[in-house]
Amino acid sequence: MTRVVVADDQTIVREGIVMLLGLLPDIDVVGAAADGEEAVRLVAEQRPDVVLMDLRMPRCDGVEATRRIRAEHPGTQVVVLTTYADDGDLFPALRAGARGYLTKDAGGDEIARAIADVTAGGAGLSPAVQSRVLDALSAGGRLPGRPGETASRELPDGLTAREAEVLALVADGLSNTEIAGRLHVSMATVKTHINNLFAKTGVRDRAQAVGYAYRHGIT
Repeated sequence: MTRVVVADDQTIVREGIVMLLGLLPDIDVVGAAADGEEAVRLVAEQRPDVVLMDLRMPRCDGVEATRRIRAEHPGTQVVVLTTYADDGDLFPALRAGARGYLTKDAGGDEIARAIADVTAGGAGLSPAVQSRVLDALSAGGRLPGRPGETASRELPDGLTAREAEVLALVADGLSNTEIAGRLHVSMATVKTHINNLFAKTGVRDRAQAVGYAYRHGIT
């Protein structure tokens, strides 16, 4: 039996994943966590083979939890299971040590296959994610955003690097459709980033966002 911990901050999603895994042969769900801190604690207690990890969670997000789990418990593999598959989520998760990456439209067979692949020492990536990784490697020979590639600086108001990137494109006058095309992400993902950065910065519209971007040098 492959021992699995599920980490997702949405109760209905977490319980649904646990229920789905319970129907799959040779998988034993040994714990369920509502955030990254709880996931790290459960891994220390239960020593699972695999963690199915959401990315955007309170207290400790999935990337940081993955980094800590892989550093402290190298025998436990991590498969990301998330709504988001844009570069700002994908590549940090892989650099943190995730061996699998699926989106939440994956079926039970795909999840089971990813779990089996990572426990066997392989990679459990969805076909779309495999394509993105290969494209990135073909273009630059390494994963984008690797530490040390660009000078880092602290961003204001808790903005993430991806939110700052979206803000810069807004300041350049791009529409949501154009931003989605530029970043190779969905319109829904762009809207999520914009809603998040509006909430963090306290701006009410795109005009205020442009002013904020120029005041803080995010262009």
